Amino acid sequence: MAGLVSPKPLSYLQQPNGGYGPFVRQHPTYSETPPLSVLHHQQSQYSVTPGAVGGSSVQEDSKIYSLVVDLLDPATRESALLELSKKREQYDDLALVLWHSFGIMPALLQEIVSVYPLLSPPNLTAHASNRVCNALALLQCVASHSETRQLFLSAHIPLFLYPFLNTTSKTRPFEYLRLTSLGVIGALVKQNDNSSVIHFLLSTEIIPLCLRIMETGSELSKTVAIFIVQKILLDETGLTYICHTYERFYAVGTVLSNMVNQLVETQAVRLLKHVVRCYLRLSDNLRAREALRACLPEPLRDQTFATLLKGDMVTKRCLTTLLNNLAES
Repeated sequence: MAGLVSPKPLSYLQQPNGGYGPFVRQHPTYSETPPLSVLHHQQSQYSVTPGAVGGSSVQEDSKIYSLVVDLLDPATRESALLELSKKREQYDDLALVLWHSFGIMPALLQEIVSVYPLLSPPNLTAHASNRVCNALALLQCVASHSETRQLFLSAHIPLFLYPFLNTTSKTRPFEYLRLTSLGVIGALVKQNDNSSVIHFLLSTEIIPLCLRIMETGSELSKTVAIFIVQKILLDETGLTYICHTYERFYAVGTVLSNMVNQLVETQAVRLLKHVVRCYLRLSDNLRAREALRACLPEPLRDQTFATLLKGDMVTKRCLTTLLNNLAES
């Protein structure tokens, strides 16, 4: 593990199928990701012993720690990943145990990088996908916890997931992998105080990756991807970043417009809620509001979605507010 170095951010924006060139890294605050040996050394400063984590019985602690130790052994890792992923909702401090136990985070990252060779050409099997998704579920646990979230970011662990988000195969193993990876990012942005998360994500290629999934992914993947974009927009820094140049605004606006046209056919109300909220937030920026007056999709202006939103008063109010914002001089 000492010689394994985490991937540098891939140049997705240079790929011909990327199409989102305006989004380039603008925040030099974050250095390149440290090698796993650094993570290994940092975690070795901590040790967790049974009884150190509150809120559970000694017997439950013992079982959790036994499974965590099993993660270190390649022979028992797969079953331990499965069992721990099932227990992550039941054990509040699992994130602390995972992060502060010697060698565990490198073991989880080893699971992730081990499937990179299966991404291109796409040879990911259902078994391999399930196994790495169990590892991702544990990373989501770490990303969600208030005491480990910033450590998770400082180690640049989200970058390990970007190769998964950059895949385009529509087979179930790849779709499951993308969705679970999006879940980790979604867990980061879901927190109320997430300015540091937004700053980190804006220093990476998360927006173009999400835009691609919003256009080509399954309905569920699209929903999580647009949720991430929406949370970025809700942050003042994120809104300013996306509206800073016309090219960035156009990239986001084009994908949202395409989604609206698709929603006329699919009638996916969950997606529509997020689309409306994204447009509403964009209208808070004066330059974006001026542009939206000319490019807001017609189905949002007329009564195309009236029946779909009949029982959703919150989204109806958001849409009304959006149209009122655009009507103001």
